[in-house]
Amino acid sequence: MDPVSGDTKETIFDEEVTGEVRKILQPTSENDVKLQELKTFLIDWINHELKQEHIVVKSLEEDLFDGLILHHLLQKIAKVKIEVEEITLSVVNQRRKLGLILDAVSSCMQLEEDHMQWDLNLIHSKDLLATLHLLVALARHFKPDLPLPENVSVEVVVMEPTKTGMKTGKAIEFITRSSEENAAPKKDGFDQLFELNPDKVEDVKQVMLNFVNKQLVNLSLTVTDLDTQFADGVILLLLIGQLEGFFVNLSSFFLTPTSYEDKLHNVSLALELLIDGGILETSVDPSEIVSGDTKPTLRVLYSLLLRHKKTSKPS
Repeated sequence: MDPVSGDTKETIFDEEVTGEVRKILQPTSENDVKLQELKTFLIDWINHELKQEHIVVKSLEEDLFDGLILHHLLQKIAKVKIEVEEITLSVVNQRRKLGLILDAVSSCMQLEEDHMQWDLNLIHSKDLLATLHLLVALARHFKPDLPLPENVSVEVVVMEPTKTGMKTGKAIEFITRSSEENAAPKKDGFDQLFELNPDKVEDVKQVMLNFVNKQLVNLSLTVTDLDTQFADGVILLLLIGQLEGFFVNLSSFFLTPTSYEDKLHNVSLALELLIDGGILETSVDPSEIVSGDTKPTLRVLYSLLLRHKKTSKPS
């Protein structure tokens, strides 16, 4: 099927920070060579930007937590003036100043709180992971040509309080990706479909629904809405297992996801399985599927449809 014409292991994810979910960097990751390279690169970058102000950073988490250096850095790279005290000694004043600076960051970069990988509490508590995410985001936005070290990832322990105790799990979290993934993706047939033939989108969705429901009949599952029913990753994981002939261990994903993080975990695991199996060749952002974006959801299902057609043909 041509989408334009309408003819018929470790979990890897980039997780948002919330007030309930806590992520702890594994001690073994702190000595990772790539992580150390990124920290050194960011320190050198900040020192270069603030050289004329005679500011020297030696430790990211220790030197940036009170907002002083972030204030100077943001003014330098974003050309914005923030009316805050230069020196703040009390914790209360530090947090107030840091909050204003982070608000300015969000405003300049047009970020929504739910999609930031840092917050005031994490930065002020000297959380290295959150500090790195903040600095990388600043660099990507204001200095897009900066050659940040690529594919830097760390192992984290994710902890989330539940009614019965604490739910924990391990994950691989990327701090930087490859330059190809950060670059604007090349347009494909689905881009053309949505741009040039939006009236045919529903036809393509119906073809995908028919394909999906045919595969899920043995599981007594039915999909009626592609946008919402694939957003939590559960049906997608079951569909992959059904098509590829293997069982996805229930302990590796959330069968009844209740939070954004649970859903992102599931979708990320599904995409990893598709990439490892050579099924999905285009880059798909798991957060877009979680948010109910039709286009990436169709891309993933179409890759499964193509694989199924190829493997179903007699040799």
